Amino acid sequence: MHGSGWHSFIRSGDEKPKVTWALLKRVLEYSVAYRWQIIAMLVLILASSGLSLVTPLIVRDLIDRTIPAKDIQRLIWLSLALLAVPALKGVISVYQRRYNTDVGEGVIYDLRVALYDKLQRMSLRFFTRTKVGEMMSRLNNDVIGAQNAISNTIVNIITNIVQAIVVFAVMVSIEWRLTLISAAIMPLFIFAARDMGNRLRDAAREQMEANAQMNAMMSETLNIGGALLVKLFGHQKTETARFADRAATVKDLGVKRAVYGSVFFVIIGLLSAIGTALVYGFGGYQAIAGTFTVGTIVAFGSYLAMLYGALQGLANSPVEFSTSVVSFERVFEIIDLPIKIKEKPDAKELVNISGETIFEHVYFNYDDSKQYLLSEVRRYGQEENVTAVLSGEKPEAPEEESAELTQARETALRDIDFAIKPGQLTALVGPSGAGKTTLTYLIPRLYDPSEGRILIDGYDLREVTIASLSAQIGMVTQETYLFHDTIRTNLLYAKASATQDEIEEAAKAANIHDFIAQLPDKYGTIVGERGYRLSGGERQRIALARVILKDPRILVLDEATSSLDSESEALIQEALKRVMAGRTSIVIAHRLSTILAADQILVINRGRIVERGVHEELLNLNGIYANLYHTQFKGQSNLG
Repeated sequence: MHGSGWHSFIRSGDEKPKVTWALLKRVLEYSVAYRWQIIAMLVLILASSGLSLVTPLIVRDLIDRTIPAKDIQRLIWLSLALLAVPALKGVISVYQRRYNTDVGEGVIYDLRVALYDKLQRMSLRFFTRTKVGEMMSRLNNDVIGAQNAISNTIVNIITNIVQAIVVFAVMVSIEWRLTLISAAIMPLFIFAARDMGNRLRDAAREQMEANAQMNAMMSETLNIGGALLVKLFGHQKTETARFADRAATVKDLGVKRAVYGSVFFVIIGLLSAIGTALVYGFGGYQAIAGTFTVGTIVAFGSYLAMLYGALQGLANSPVEFSTSVVSFERVFEIIDLPIKIKEKPDAKELVNISGETIFEHVYFNYDDSKQYLLSEVRRYGQEENVTAVLSGEKPEAPEEESAELTQARETALRDIDFAIKPGQLTALVGPSGAGKTTLTYLIPRLYDPSEGRILIDGYDLREVTIASLSAQIGMVTQETYLFHDTIRTNLLYAKASATQDEIEEAAKAANIHDFIAQLPDKYGTIVGERGYRLSGGERQRIALARVILKDPRILVLDEATSSLDSESEALIQEALKRVMAGRTSIVIAHRLSTILAADQILVINRGRIVERGVHEELLNLNGIYANLYHTQFKGQSNLG
């Protein structure tokens, strides 16, 4: 009881959550599937509360009747009853816990699957504008908070209400004057709870914020990128000292919080003792006068402890319940988010395509509205509230993320109009930030055009199923991503049913099989976090093997080879010739060999196609392409 009370008072002023009937009704809908378990729990709660009333009555009988009468047989039966009551309550509590857990874990499962499914269907923009920590909080902390509303908070409220009503009724029936004395002490409980509860909450908030700074620092400096940076700049001792300082702050605030908590419970204990002393004092006087029996006073003292416990629990319940229900609200926010990239109910399957791709007057704007994004939520003690990890500084004003932070132009693509015949290679060239990557992201519907349309074999991409479109397109991005798993598992992500022979054939085509065969665990080798155990060239070739295993009809490729050594680059170039053979390919070209092999070159600048043609034609124009050729491509050794 003490633990739950402490945390309730801590939260009492954090967010002042509001509970609406519409929200409450929706919360209760999640409990409908578990109505029989909840009914069973309520029955068990009533049975347990009833049994709690029995023990004081047995004790009263022992003191007032059995022992004075020297009734041995009655003494034996009452002694056995004192043993049977807690044993029976124990059995009831096990079943109650079983049903409670069944409901709680069931709600967590339902919410997590619903949230994860919704997040999987969100557009790429959602992920580029939403913090990973915020999504994790919704899937973990808020889901558990929502579960508490149904399986714990509601159960506790019902238990305390039942216990308070029944105990109070029994106390009044035994002696109404003692009951009034017991109730008179309750205002002091409320006053103490508010005063010390505020202090406890503030201390807890300070500790949680300090803990968030410490955890954020650990997350930043102990991931592979952060650890590498620390080592390269020789800041190991500096970071250890910085971490020790933050850990010391957490320690000091923890001591402060523990002292406040101890004082709080001492005060609550003293107030309970005052009530108990008054009851025993007045009751004892009445017993001496012959009005009360000793057994009545003892039984009354037991009921008093039950009443105070139930009332204290009820005093905390509104905050506990509203806080838990607000967690539901945060979960519902994700479930209710509109889907940006929608699939039409009558969408067609895209099968056996030739690969003809047409852009018809396509425009694209980065949507800056908040309609498809999560709201910011302040949660004490979580990393997403930490704005400056090393310095600890806070911004002078809240930063509003806008399109200008991600895209300098209001319109990212403007009047993009071109066609690619089946099996042709189209190279995209242009300065950094011209819109090349954005253009390629439109092909697998990571984004949808703001105006115009994109056709594959005459089908508007918005008219076909997303799954069938994905099956026809293979994409290798500039930053290769591998899961922290085996090479085999990473390759099977393209085709789960692939045999070992098919895996090896794809790896050979990508010029990576010989390297894998030399590893101690071969295809069972763990690639590490984001594939960091492998070199950049090795990661890229595994990514190519993954696409080859998928065997798409259309290939979209960011041919980023500038950071690779000449041997890796040569292996990748050779692999690219194999993977592009016979496929419709759209390549953001970084190498002259790709440009020379292209059936058409599109020069992109500031979101427009400013030049198009083949290599010699574009050189003769003496425009942007000619300038790029002389500054970026002319010095490359592999001229074709």
